[in-house]
Amino acid sequence: MTEQQKLTFTALQQRLDSLMLRDRLRFSRRLHGVKKVKNPDAQQAIFQEMAKEIDQAAGKVLLREAARPEITYPDNLPVSQKKQDILEAIRDHQVVIVAGETGSGKTTQLPKICMELGRGIKGLIGHTQPRRLAARTVANRIAEELKTEPGGCIGYKVRFSDHVSDNTMVKLMTDGILLAEIQQDRLLMQYDTIIIDEAHERSLNIDFLLGYLKELLPRRPDLKIIITSATIDPERFSRHFNNAPIIEVSG
Repeated sequence: MTEQQKLTFTALQQRLDSLMLRDRLRFSRRLHGVKKVKNPDAQQAIFQEMAKEIDQAAGKVLLREAARPEITYPDNLPVSQKKQDILEAIRDHQVVIVAGETGSGKTTQLPKICMELGRGIKGLIGHTQPRRLAARTVANRIAEELKTEPGGCIGYKVRFSDHVSDNTMVKLMTDGILLAEIQQDRLLMQYDTIIIDEAHERSLNIDFLLGYLKELLPRRPDLKIIITSATIDPERFSRHFNNAPIIEVSG
């Protein structure tokens, strides 16, 4: 093997940015472990094997990008009229509060706005609902609007029912499911975006999630958080997240 063909820790580490978030973390840990290998030939052999695996993992991201459906918005929904404001707020801030009454369209359209921003490719867009029926219904509705099958690009997971695939970009679930996942994934690395819907209901689950996410943000600067609420006192959620911007959409 020539010197030019030899792989270095730095060269492989730079490739990790093209991977899904969970793969990035997994390979990063392995790379740091390989740094401790003293034998140069043994270390190089591991680097060569990892390079092939990293290329395969990068291919998953390209497939997900190619599979993203065309995104359209119903003209008659209030949230569609504020789409550009919401899009820019999510792009420019780590946390955004969207306030609007039932019928404003925020529940079904916010995940699509996130997809338009390129979210949901290297990590999932997690979208919590207070109840199981809502999680299933919303997933089916978004899938219908995007002309895809439920369980594909738009999936859902509730107790005793997991309809999430390798192709899923938006994952509907109950807030209890997200809480349970924290036990195994404390940095929530499977997600690049989390939408907490109907936060004004203020259940114990929602309160715990809001507290946990606030503490997580400094450790996950790439993570976007969107909180939706009725129009009653959205300022309290803004204050909780260090005066996050509020976008109001009428119902």
